[in-house]
Amino acid sequence: MKLRGLRGSAFEEIINRTIEDYRVKKLALIQKIPTPIVPMKMDKEGHIVRAFFDKKSTVDYIGVVQEIPVCFDAKECATNSFPLANIHKHQYDFMKDFEEQGGVSFIIIYYSKKQIAYYLTFSELKKYWSHKKNIEFDELVDNYIINMKGKIKINILEKLQLDIDER
Repeated sequence: MKLRGLRGSAFEEIINRTIEDYRVKKLALIQKIPTPIVPMKMDKEGHIVRAFFDKKSTVDYIGVVQEIPVCFDAKECATNSFPLANIHKHQYDFMKDFEEQGGVSFIIIYYSKKQIAYYLTFSELKKYWSHKKNIEFDELVDNYIINMKGKIKINILEKLQLDIDER
């Protein structure tokens, strides 16, 4: 049985290690934003057994990279087709507002079977948002593909720089 709450946790751990490395090297300061929950039931050890989401969250990560505000979400996909329904409208709206304030928004999609991550720029997301249900792997722009085989970290800054350069 695969628990829904554990999806993407290994990939998020890779991102967490990466952003900690960036912090130590003073390249970026990015934080993982916890999803706000309200505990309903606790076990004898004090662990949360049942909870509900307190309110809609925005994105998974927010911070600053060399004076550039950034926000992004991490998603995992087990097939070659990423469902846009995995990005909620309130997340899209937050990223849009963030971009309008001069920040850089993006999604990192991890295609687990291929062991490849993809940096989805907000401008690319906007193109798909209103008229597609899925983003097919073969539609992706090669320059934004990140090979993940054997990696314990992911090079986000390289793709962020490419995103900024192409604006």
